[in-house]
Amino acid sequence: MRSLLLAASALTLAAPASAADPAVDWQAKGRELLEKSINIPSVTTRPEEVKKYVAYLKSEFEKGGFSDIVVKDYAGTQALIVRWKAKGTPKAKPMLLLGHMDVVDAKREDWPRDPFKMVEEDGYFYGRGTTDMKNGIVAITHALLRLKAEGFQPKRDIIVFFSGDEETDGEGARLASTEWRKLVDAEFALNADAGGGAFTTDGAPLGFGVQTSEKMFQSFTLTARNPGGHSSRPRADNAIYDLATALKKLEAHRFAPMLNETTRAYFQFRQKQEKGPLGDAMRRWLANEADGAAADIIEADPLEVAMTRTRCVATRLEGGHADNALPQTARALVNCRIFPGVEARAVQAELQAAIGSAVTVEPFGSSTPSPPSPLRADILKVFTSSIHKRHPGVDIVPQMSTGATDGLFFRATGMPVYGVSGAWIISPEDERAHGKDERIPVKSFYEDLDHWHEMVKALAQ
Repeated sequence: MRSLLLAASALTLAAPASAADPAVDWQAKGRELLEKSINIPSVTTRPEEVKKYVAYLKSEFEKGGFSDIVVKDYAGTQALIVRWKAKGTPKAKPMLLLGHMDVVDAKREDWPRDPFKMVEEDGYFYGRGTTDMKNGIVAITHALLRLKAEGFQPKRDIIVFFSGDEETDGEGARLASTEWRKLVDAEFALNADAGGGAFTTDGAPLGFGVQTSEKMFQSFTLTARNPGGHSSRPRADNAIYDLATALKKLEAHRFAPMLNETTRAYFQFRQKQEKGPLGDAMRRWLANEADGAAADIIEADPLEVAMTRTRCVATRLEGGHADNALPQTARALVNCRIFPGVEARAVQAELQAAIGSAVTVEPFGSSTPSPPSPLRADILKVFTSSIHKRHPGVDIVPQMSTGATDGLFFRATGMPVYGVSGAWIISPEDERAHGKDERIPVKSFYEDLDHWHEMVKALAQ
């Protein structure tokens, strides 16, 4: 989530409890859901914990009056599908709410607090999943429970799909978008795993994002081979040296910069914020998409890395087979995040040309092309209205994620997906997803609960 935050002085302000149902303290219910969610270590490599989390959420929906619930077993884990049917004849096609229940693992010895025990401290909730993305799972669940308790009757079916392996293989989303499509087919999807806002520590808004595009994930293996021999008699050629040379060429290589509807809108917004050299580079690039020098300046900024083009980076390395033998094989894994609309085979061909023939480039795993979603006026209007209710006048910005979410698989089949989280962080201090001391401002969490309640209600009535 490329989120946005309020000033640190505002973090201790609690959101008012909901008065919608005097019998339920909905703020307290949200905190309860988050704490119990964080305290279940639903790491993909611990499938029984993921299933425990599925069982917990299923029970909460059942207690809230939902009965159309399906649990799907797949690849050792589970997915949860909940359908809230429209009363009478639906006035529109269903809407889909997306999230993932799994989290990246965290070691107790790396954290000052237990990562799988939620702690509230200094205006923050700490724990693995507080921002990626059990806060979103809770916000969606909480919104439906609250709307049901209020007697709301949707005029279109509302479908929830929570996967169990987004952080690893993404098989759940692939299956849902294809083989299980009848269970989740919808006019559009709202993704809690993207979007959101950020503020600087002094309270200056950086904007709230609506994610409408994301890069495609594809890895490649770079392999150098050699006859080898005894290490006491070095050859003129060497597999490890050949691979090292290729990796240095990869480091220096730059793919052509490019823009789409989402990123053009994003940089048109950003260039208004940046008045110095970075802003000048953005303005030059917007005027000339082929201006690689301007794009390079933008890419050098830590907040804009990978936003102007396809990027590939070496992530794993292995080579040789014995201390006293010349290496016969040296191999590197290169992970690419490919700009929407670019084919993986084109990236493979460009990598091969860039590094030379001494090292071969081959795909590792598969990729899923994912076209950008159109900027729908109805969704942008509802999102903007909800955000401005809490942060009047803050800018709303289309975003392209440099990483991938479950939304990628649905976009690939033609379903528009919109990352519309209402949570925010203080940037860069709170950008800790997948890292140590992951946390979310308490005020941000409670605002996001109300945000999802309002968005779902507005789009389903």
